[in-house]
Amino acid sequence: MSKITIDNYLDSHYIHRSNWLRAAVLGANDGIISISSLAIGVAAASSSRESIVLATVAGLVAGALSMAAGEYVSVSSQTDTEKADIEREKKELEEMPEEELNMLAQIYEKRGLKRENAFQVAKELTEVDALGAHIQDELGINEISRADPIQAALASGAAFLAGGVFPLLMILFAPIKEMEYWLYGSTILFLMILGVVAAKTGGSNVMKAIVRITVWGTIAMGLSALVGYLFGVNM
Repeated sequence: MSKITIDNYLDSHYIHRSNWLRAAVLGANDGIISISSLAIGVAAASSSRESIVLATVAGLVAGALSMAAGEYVSVSSQTDTEKADIEREKKELEEMPEEELNMLAQIYEKRGLKRENAFQVAKELTEVDALGAHIQDELGINEISRADPIQAALASGAAFLAGGVFPLLMILFAPIKEMEYWLYGSTILFLMILGVVAAKTGGSNVMKAIVRITVWGTIAMGLSALVGYLFGVNM
């Protein structure tokens, strides 16, 4: 099998989409549920469309920035930890190469290779790229698990905005007296669509994704509405 064929084969797997897909789905899901829940809570306590719109827009902007910042900090922390481990591995390879070679051989032996074969594989990989072999097989860091902080932040923030726009549109045009019901119904529909898109993109079970995303969305909106009714005042 040629290198081009192998690369094309690897690119066809869904796992290569996991980093940006996770951030995008999380952002869109948060955008839909957070903004809908916020609007439902405010609508339960207010009869003014202006108040609901104002709260929703503020929540949309703040939520998108918070999601982007949180994703950036989280992924950056992960990246810093990975870099520290890689630097430590470089030092260990310089100071005790034989011990590191034996450790790599033991890893392959535990995976099922015979001791002689494991040592030979470790030796050959060490000759080609010792650090790369230890980064992947000892530390478990590879191209799939690595995430770009900027990419993750932009994907998460943009997805939150995209998801939050749908309930905002419903708030602008739905009847004020039945706002909660319109928001709930439309949000469930939006979540089902998101579940289908995420499942198709990630190659997972569509029905399972729909059930998971709608159940938790319903719980979040129900609790928000309850808070609005319990602590609401006429605005």
